[in-house]
Amino acid sequence: MRLENFLALTRAKLVNEPCVSNFENIVFEAHKVKRGDLFFNFDVEDVDIAVQNGAYGIVFDKVTQVSDSEIAWIEVTNLDDALKRLLRFKLIEKEIVAYECNEIILKLALQVITQTNFLVLSGNIKTIFKSLWHLEDRATVLFCPTLNDEDMFANIKTLPKTAIQPIEIMEQTLFETSFIYDDIFYERQLISPFFIPYLEELLHLLKNLKINFRLRKFTPIEHFEAVFTNKKFEIKNFGASDKVLIFEPNTSLIDSEISFLQTRASWANIIFIIPSDIKQMEDINVFVYENTEDIFTVLKENSFHFALIVGVEKSILNQPVIKQTQLTLDF
Repeated sequence: MRLENFLALTRAKLVNEPCVSNFENIVFEAHKVKRGDLFFNFDVEDVDIAVQNGAYGIVFDKVTQVSDSEIAWIEVTNLDDALKRLLRFKLIEKEIVAYECNEIILKLALQVITQTNFLVLSGNIKTIFKSLWHLEDRATVLFCPTLNDEDMFANIKTLPKTAIQPIEIMEQTLFETSFIYDDIFYERQLISPFFIPYLEELLHLLKNLKINFRLRKFTPIEHFEAVFTNKKFEIKNFGASDKVLIFEPNTSLIDSEISFLQTRASWANIIFIIPSDIKQMEDINVFVYENTEDIFTVLKENSFHFALIVGVEKSILNQPVIKQTQLTLDF
């Protein structure tokens, strides 16, 4: 990439008059820099290493000392923003089409094996940059606007809604599903029936785009995530307890998940634990919390089969509020 093009695309400021005018690659790790590379300086302590390894340019957004006037020292307002501007130009050049989806569809898509011309976007900006910069021309990207900045893309489409082929559920529990799709039987997948409409939407997109794919064994995602525990809230193996904590970090899914549980587990004693800043619901089994200690207080003071805990992840079980012990089968 030419220096003048980089400056124009990123709206950057050249702070010296270098001898170089072109760069070979964009690099984020100082120890991987080779002669001719452009180094994005996320850590000021790495600058000297990058220069010693032959960097032709240093891009920075914090005060940085110019140590070699022959290479380009480029100041940007924000490193992440500069990378996004570069990506937008590159993706237009590659004629990339991006489809936007919600978090659940994205996390399910990460568990589906597809062709190289279909990319599910995940990770921080550096990881995303590496994935997109070398993506093949006219490829398709699936991304979630709440997780990644949509300004990277010039051509954004929404998911098609009309299903080509539905998923046929054969057996189901609250947290497992056996189903048939495209004449293939998937037995006892660790995916709740709650997620099947989301999976259907994803598979419809792949069918619609004629993207070859293969479903592998699903693993739990960070939504409606079931954790089997005993009375001491020690984590048990899947299915090894009749006391289940269900974690949902996304508060927008409260209503649909409560409805799902009340419909599919009407026999069970279910409590719902929600953040205090969420609109109160008229249900005797709804409890609010200010902090994680409040959550454990509610759990200890109430009997239940299922407890839907909204606004936090299962990592709270690793906090010292409740002493964790070695996993056993006792409950």
